[in-house]
Amino acid sequence: MNKVILIGNLTKDPEHKTTPNGISVTTFTVAVQRRMKNAEGKYDADFINIVAWRSTADFVAKYFEKGSRIGIVGNIQTRSYEDKHGEKRYITEVIADEVEFVGGKSENKKTDVSSLFGGETDNFEPIEDASLPF
Repeated sequence: MNKVILIGNLTKDPEHKTTPNGISVTTFTVAVQRRMKNAEGKYDADFINIVAWRSTADFVAKYFEKGSRIGIVGNIQTRSYEDKHGEKRYITEVIADEVEFVGGKSENKKTDVSSLFGGETDNFEPIEDASLPF
């Protein structure tokens, strides 16, 4: 089984491209805080490279930016290549299958809720807590 679940913050704006075949791909790096403090009493972070394809790539490029908090479900992929000096290089990255918002609107500044509903938010009315059955 190869499944990864991450929550972190984008370290820079996502890079959105289209392949020669017209397929969307977005790459970005997520800083994920470790659970334990280091010897100085601070939390270290791991910087994990993420690749999203097709509609997931479009979603990330449209709604996320540097600093945005993001949740990712995917799988780890490794690959290798030879650089221009003939040395073998290895890459480990997460291929994102699912991506979602984590946190509030202030944490995901690029999110425009009206765009999620096709601009049709004028008819929404707030619900009073007292009217909820739970």
